[in-house]
Amino acid sequence: MTAPQSVTRRGLLRRTGGGLGALALTWLLGEDGRLVAADGKPALPLKATGKAKSVILLHMGGGPSQVDTFDPKPALTKYAGQNVPDAIAKRVPKGNERLRTANLHPSPFAFKQYGRCGLPVSDLFREVAAHAGDLCLIRSMRHDSPIHTPADYLALTGSLTGQRPSLGSWFAYGLGSENQDLPAFVAMVAGENFSGPPIYGSGFLPPQHQATVVKAGDGLPDLGRPAGTTAAQRRGQLDLLATLNRQHLARHGPHDELDARIGSYEMAFRMQAAAPPVFDLKTATKGEKTLYGLDDPATAEFGTNCLLARRLVERGVRFVQLIQGGWDAHGDLKDNHAKQAKLVDKPIAGLLADLKAHGLLGSTLVVWGGEFGRTPTVEGDVKKPGRDHNPAGYCVWLAGGGVKGGQVIGATDEVGYTVAERPVHPNDLHATVLHAFGLDQHTLWYEHSGRKEIVTNLGGEVVKEVFG
Repeated sequence: MTAPQSVTRRGLLRRTGGGLGALALTWLLGEDGRLVAADGKPALPLKATGKAKSVILLHMGGGPSQVDTFDPKPALTKYAGQNVPDAIAKRVPKGNERLRTANLHPSPFAFKQYGRCGLPVSDLFREVAAHAGDLCLIRSMRHDSPIHTPADYLALTGSLTGQRPSLGSWFAYGLGSENQDLPAFVAMVAGENFSGPPIYGSGFLPPQHQATVVKAGDGLPDLGRPAGTTAAQRRGQLDLLATLNRQHLARHGPHDELDARIGSYEMAFRMQAAAPPVFDLKTATKGEKTLYGLDDPATAEFGTNCLLARRLVERGVRFVQLIQGGWDAHGDLKDNHAKQAKLVDKPIAGLLADLKAHGLLGSTLVVWGGEFGRTPTVEGDVKKPGRDHNPAGYCVWLAGGGVKGGQVIGATDEVGYTVAERPVHPNDLHATVLHAFGLDQHTLWYEHSGRKEIVTNLGGEVVKEVFG
């Protein structure tokens, strides 16, 4: 038998110090989001080291027209009724040859310059224009799908197929929520949704990372306990149910959907206490109701969604996705866009103002845009002209979350038909959103079917100009 070795005080301190150093290094790597688990997978949640801590994504479903909102084209008056010049039309991306080239049509809306930056914005967004100094406008978005649903999928999941996780689901998976009593990802839908659940779904990620869907004014459905049931009784019921579900897992092996169901029961129990104050609109002040347009039937629904979005990010929810459909103006664009802008202009301006007033705009990245833009040419009845789909050149804007406001990135040609400078793909935009959180797009990944999947599956480059 070997005699025990003596340990000197100096040796003990050296060994203890090494152990403490290793613990400190592990903690620091975890804080930086660089810790890798024993199986080679990233240790989650990752650490958001950038200025942004949450996202509010404002998706204008149907495709708002760039030349009638944020990309003025005076040349449309000069060329009214003529065809798109051949030198411009031939630059249309492959697959978009169907885009209409006949009968260029000037915008029926007037543009003015706003703020010290002189950003031109149409009369459709007079309220948002008051925040011109906070907006980083990208006028050179482009991709290859002129069809709503694939374009929605591309804009919100990074792929045309609808089988990949939505951007919000990636954030829920990679960063989680800063509030364990509320979901990491919440979606609210107003108006028509062409593409259904995939645009806020989890794809191949575990199901618990899909959005919790909320209807404006209704809050979370079935949030209350059954009549006559105490909190203690409900806790006991859930504990029993969890035990039975785990026994099932032990017998039959891992099952993502059952894991998600167990987690959703626990989340629902915690939300019964945490969620009511968020969704109780009776607590909205008179000032908030005026700011968001809750007292106007035209703006009440989207205004409610915007108010709830501010409340949610204030409480640590990571990603809030607001969808406002109805921008598909194939006919009578003037009437369509006027009505659609009326629904969202004041609420969005209220959201930006309220985030700033609460000290949240610096840590909340707000992103506005649709799945594509619209052609500068006429579609339909020339007496009430509309515009067709156009993914060859359109606008998005970002605000807050470390973004440099009061600037324009990229440009379309003189009639707004195709991108002429600094093309930006939706995958580039996704990489840029990740960068606002201090995350490299290759850091956040998930192994699926033997492949290391990342958010920007088809490639993406950070638009660094966004951050100045």
